[in-house]
Amino acid sequence: MGSTVSSSTRVHGDRQDFEVHRDAYGVPHLRAADHLTLAYAQGHVTARDRAWQLEVERHRALGSTASFLGPDAVPWDRFARQVRLDDTARRCYEALDADTAAWVRAYAAGVGAGLAEDAARDPRFAATGLEPAPWQPWFPLGIWLSTHILFAGFPTKMWRDRVGRALGDEALTLFATDGPGTAGSNGWLVPGDRTSTGAAIIAGDPHRFIEDPGVYQQIRLACPEYDVVGLAVPGVPGLGHFGHTGTAAWAITNAMADYQDLYVEQLRRDPDGTVHALGPDGAWHPVHRHTETITVAANATDVEAEAAETEAAETEAEVEVEIEVEILETDRGPVIVDTPEQTLSLRYPPRVRADLGFAALPALLRARTVADIDRAVDAWVEPVNVVHAADTAGGLLHRVAGAVPVRHRTNRLRPVPAWDPAYAWQGWADMPAEPVQGFAVMANARGIASPLGVEFAPPHRADRIRELLSGSADWSAPDMAAVHNDNHLASAAPVLALLATLSGLTPAAENLRRRLLAWDRRMEADSTDAAAFAALRTAFARRLAGDAEFKELTDPPAGPEVFHPWLHLLPRIGYALEGLLTTPLLPRLDRTGHLRGALEDIAGQPHDTPWSASHRLAPWQALPDPGAAWPGLAGDHDCVNASSSVPGVTDLAARGSAARYVWDLARREDSLWVVPLGADGVTGTAHHLDQLPLWARGELVPVVTDWTKLTKESA
Repeated sequence: MGSTVSSSTRVHGDRQDFEVHRDAYGVPHLRAADHLTLAYAQGHVTARDRAWQLEVERHRALGSTASFLGPDAVPWDRFARQVRLDDTARRCYEALDADTAAWVRAYAAGVGAGLAEDAARDPRFAATGLEPAPWQPWFPLGIWLSTHILFAGFPTKMWRDRVGRALGDEALTLFATDGPGTAGSNGWLVPGDRTSTGAAIIAGDPHRFIEDPGVYQQIRLACPEYDVVGLAVPGVPGLGHFGHTGTAAWAITNAMADYQDLYVEQLRRDPDGTVHALGPDGAWHPVHRHTETITVAANATDVEAEAAETEAAETEAEVEVEIEVEILETDRGPVIVDTPEQTLSLRYPPRVRADLGFAALPALLRARTVADIDRAVDAWVEPVNVVHAADTAGGLLHRVAGAVPVRHRTNRLRPVPAWDPAYAWQGWADMPAEPVQGFAVMANARGIASPLGVEFAPPHRADRIRELLSGSADWSAPDMAAVHNDNHLASAAPVLALLATLSGLTPAAENLRRRLLAWDRRMEADSTDAAAFAALRTAFARRLAGDAEFKELTDPPAGPEVFHPWLHLLPRIGYALEGLLTTPLLPRLDRTGHLRGALEDIAGQPHDTPWSASHRLAPWQALPDPGAAWPGLAGDHDCVNASSSVPGVTDLAARGSAARYVWDLARREDSLWVVPLGADGVTGTAHHLDQLPLWARGELVPVVTDWTKLTKESA
């Protein structure tokens, strides 16, 4: 494999071979003479709009972000190296069929051709000293892996193991919920017999951590073979998750399937430096071992125990720090935890299969019918998704797509012994599908994907969407915003039910109790009652976390820092509050006493500020801008408008709708969408934040498909 993209691909990259048009929000509409030139154009325009983001994501896949972001990036870089993201991406690229490989190469060539010029638009390159590097053809696969390696939340197995040791195995799923590190989504399909046009509508919103620049890129890709609008992942060609080809459309949500396993390894280190692991056959097998070096940007101090021993780390110095990382891989997979207490390896499908499912991406662009989409997603691997699709002929699709191994049920719950053959993978599960009967709704709750997972989201979002959709048989595309923006919080019910039983309170607490019991349970932006409920929930979660029942779970998490969001007790309690109030597993937990104490704790506060005052957007930025002002939001974790705070920790919303979409199968030009920020990833430009106020208010913007209404960019 060469170090540069082949010249045969580059001939498709003459800017004169493709056109870039923009709508009023700067969304790129690309037109090219053939699909390889179009892939090049997509890479080129993405580099134009998202150069900084592309380079950050490339470095995240390589495990080299600390080289320009500093010591805070070391935990991720260490994990990326140990889990072998880049090596897996190379393997998956090398296994691609020739046509898909050429398509990916064309995209990478387009990115590489545009980066050097387009990086000059973004001052963050100069601020960090980051210089764009040549793009290798496997980098898009690495970005996909990096984006989704923690998507299924395998660190939850470490948490469950900790819970089992503290509270007993019957409590393994006690904290089950759509937790702090798991991305979800809403999605719904309205058949033509329930719409005003007689054609289906697909709508929804993926819930991810909100990032600046945004994790989804609105784009249109047109050539003689196809003309598709949709949401791309910057750095990855095509439109994997959401697209409308004119005659067919698709969308996905996280199926909440479990498809990554943790194995407890027994390692033997020999005097000659070789390492062996005990296998399921009772024999010791060689472990792949090498070391890699993480370079940490200048001024890094005390970044790691290894660096702390050096003179450079004792005082701030204008030198780079280098950290050596041991890379181990057993027959199960890469070792991601290696401490005196435990050694864990991760087994995940792309590494096992040398396949990321990229062959599905160009096939989706060519889809004309639901049957085409169904065949395309047969090749899907990771993440495992629930798919909705519809076409103009009335075809409908509701299925799961991805790769889930068949193995012992315990594998799904916690780390299992690598030396026991009972926990080996035994092939691949069939993906469920079912006919669409009435509305099809997917919101990470139990349903079509139930056989494939352990923990699912509470049913509130899915139930609420069904309830709202059942209120009409005359839906139109603009009507969908009312569903997107619903702020009813059904999960408040158990807290309020317990609150209703309290008596003997101080006057201030009694007044607050009555006020909350009269609240309409809507997390509206201007609601002071919603803010008061959130304050009570926070105080309640904190008091519960201090209960003696959880004493053995209160210690700070051990092991790699990258897994800590899954391993802290307080967020776990905050997200699982509803279940903790109803479970019979904690008979000594004084729920009533803790709620009484929480109510008294906050009763003397004024509670006259709206929910949006504290529930403000807090997007992730690779280079944080402390001066940025972000809007307050409506919604909450279990609302359809799932702008997620971390109950018990903060009201700030780091996760929410990373995009909203409405695909109209009657007329594609009546489709709608919006993203949290804008089309341009460069701070201060006209289209960096122009969709933010619309998104914050729950509004949508038109999907423009008439070329005459677009502005053509000059070469």
